Amino acid sequence: MKTGEQGETILVVDDSVETLEVLSRNLGGEGYRVFTAAGVEAAIAVLAESPVDLVLTDLKMPGTSGMELVRHVRENLPDTGVMMITGYATVDGAVEAVKSGAEDYLSKPFTDEELSGAVRRVLDKVHRRRLAAPGAEEAVSTYGLIGDSAAMGRVIRAIDKAAATAATVLISGESGTGKELVARAIHYRGPRAAAPFVPVNCGAIPDTLFESELFGHVRGAFTGAAETRAGFFQTADGGSIFLDEIGETSAAMQVKLLRVLQDKEVRMVGSSRPRTVDVRILAATNKRIDDLVRKQAFREDLFFRVSVIEIDLPPLRERGDDILLLANHFLDKHAGEEERDKPRFSDDALELLSGYHWPGNVRELENLVQRLVVMCDGSVIDIPDLPPHMRFSARHRAGLNRTLAEVEAEHIRNVLASVDGNKTRCAEILGIDRKTLREKLKR
Repeated sequence: MKTGEQGETILVVDDSVETLEVLSRNLGGEGYRVFTAAGVEAAIAVLAESPVDLVLTDLKMPGTSGMELVRHVRENLPDTGVMMITGYATVDGAVEAVKSGAEDYLSKPFTDEELSGAVRRVLDKVHRRRLAAPGAEEAVSTYGLIGDSAAMGRVIRAIDKAAATAATVLISGESGTGKELVARAIHYRGPRAAAPFVPVNCGAIPDTLFESELFGHVRGAFTGAAETRAGFFQTADGGSIFLDEIGETSAAMQVKLLRVLQDKEVRMVGSSRPRTVDVRILAATNKRIDDLVRKQAFREDLFFRVSVIEIDLPPLRERGDDILLLANHFLDKHAGEEERDKPRFSDDALELLSGYHWPGNVRELENLVQRLVVMCDGSVIDIPDLPPHMRFSARHRAGLNRTLAEVEAEHIRNVLASVDGNKTRCAEILGIDRKTLREKLKR
């Protein structure tokens, strides 16, 4: 999310008129909607009347301190971000602010860039938290597909167009992206919704049984054929057949599938008489069929037949905020199935989930959430609860994007917060003396 692009609202609280004016002008120039208040009581009044995304408050003010405002926001507005600013910067003050619920702590004087970066980090954290809130995914669920990204918007529009026709559809995408869900949406959205939807995993059927499974066989057609049995195409008559992983079919079976598409007839194994079927074909693949065609591993004429309409499903890593909507959906689903209280993700865990590359896509995300629901003992899922390979991946990326000084500063802050501001214990953990720690804290 870019600075101010969603028109987020910020409440700036400071007893200095000059500071309010400067912050209001700078933040307003970046696209934010800015309210101001000269004290805690005035700020609480604004919060009671207007929705606010971020409260940016001074610490030292006449009367009630900014720390009390932080506590008020945390107790009453859990999905509102809080950032503390102060001209009296101390380590103890920073630790207390964070423990009270502030997401960040900025010391005066600060540059426009430091202010802008800190505000954006906190608002991004608030945005992730809201996406993971109960019910957030319900507003963006279409045909059982959860997502509000531009990429999924294109998929939904393609489903609507495909459902209105009888044309064959080829759905492509990496494993775990939800190709069968798209096929079902097309079927149940269209005029064949009352007829059968028959899914077939082409990659799981041995080549020797493929023809019998798809087209059926008559009694005595081969050893073990004790009775006549209809195939998947006859079962789907009047409805749709979903040929998943069609790229795994052999050359011989591709010829037979092509004949069905051309003639609308199937011939049962052992029978000399073809049977007419009225079946819509929906196919899917996790490979690029055009590459297979170039390598002569897939018939070009069959490719043209099955890909009258093509729908390309995006990988999860390209779907942005959909990751958190899906994570929340799967938390609801599996907590309900396990009859357990629904846990929640910490802000750090949400950030890691958002940045992870998800090679297994939506299927990997659901499997992870199911495991966390079963294995997590507490009410909050934090980074230590996530698999080691995810934690390593996050650390690896973050280290590549930051300077050594930034990495060191963050580690010192984390260690200090973990020991409740005890500088002696912090220095012991870091393997340095207190004097060195004091110098690093000053910087």
